[in-house]
Amino acid sequence: MAGIYIHIPFCKSRCKYCDFFSTTHLEKRAQYVAALLEEWRMRAHEVKEPIHTIYIGGGTPSTLAVDSLQLIVEAMRREGDEAMRREITMEVNPGDVTEENARAWRAIGINRLSIGIQSLDDKLLQMIGRRHTAEQARKAVAAAQAAGFDNISIDLMYALPSQTMEQWQKDVAEALQMGVQHISTYGLIYEEGTVLMTLLDHGVIEAVDEDTEMQMYDYLVEQLAANNFEHYEVSNFALPNRQSRHNSSYWNNTPYIGLGAGAHSYDGQVRQWNISNLDTYIAQAMAHQLQPEKEVLSEEQRHTERVMLGLRTNRGIGIDEIDRSKAQPYIAQGMLIEKDNRIVATTKGYHILNRIIEDLI
Repeated sequence: MAGIYIHIPFCKSRCKYCDFFSTTHLEKRAQYVAALLEEWRMRAHEVKEPIHTIYIGGGTPSTLAVDSLQLIVEAMRREGDEAMRREITMEVNPGDVTEENARAWRAIGINRLSIGIQSLDDKLLQMIGRRHTAEQARKAVAAAQAAGFDNISIDLMYALPSQTMEQWQKDVAEALQMGVQHISTYGLIYEEGTVLMTLLDHGVIEAVDEDTEMQMYDYLVEQLAANNFEHYEVSNFALPNRQSRHNSSYWNNTPYIGLGAGAHSYDGQVRQWNISNLDTYIAQAMAHQLQPEKEVLSEEQRHTERVMLGLRTNRGIGIDEIDRSKAQPYIAQGMLIEKDNRIVATTKGYHILNRIIEDLI
């Protein structure tokens, strides 16, 4: 069992790029936590092995009171589980992080923070609808470190509307100075139904061109490698032994349980997910009548996922997973390499990874 993912859908405000399931109805937090605990009581029997990791994501989990978070963590605690000493991650908004809060989170067992910084440029933060400032982001990292956190990840986004290469270089340089152990980076995707997509469609904002986006990614990879960060997944970089254990389990195609509205679970053959509706989820969980949707994956689908997930990482995939002749053109172009009987994507290959995966499967 890889671990448990716990979805906390509450946000104080909604970012303009977000298409994840979230809500600003903060008044329903207590009801939701109660429903979440009921779901766990119904599903705890599904865990046949020690829990190695817990990941509290969202939404914005840091909008929950410490006592609510403690109820959740304590409910998951079981004798023999390794998660309590290995990795319990919580996503936090910089505006919620104070040294007092961070000490309280550590006291209840959370030992890794993922801080959603996204940018250290106030104009860009405002443009994408983030509720924190660059200074709050700086103070959040410092407060977490002062509280004793020594396993901190930050999120950065690039290819933001009209973002320049100079702005991105400043973000990367400052991120490296923060002394964090992990950096996750994502190129902005304009999702249908989001505010940013509407603004783009109406010509209010301008997207960064593809060549500049590629240059931003290449610059990031180069700078992080020069500072001892391992590029262990297409969007993730870590100092030695600081990879996200929980997310690495996803990429290794290991089973996990997802709790909460909209959360996904996977047992190696069946994927299931809860309804993405707050009130319906609460009602179903409290009545012990959860009605998740399910998909039984065929061997072909499981193979596709192994190739897709494996090529996202620096471990790659076994040569026996694919037809080597299909990989040869990409090897010749320097987009894939063959190493220890495995096929691994290069930084150049990451630029067209979806196309490579389609060809290999």
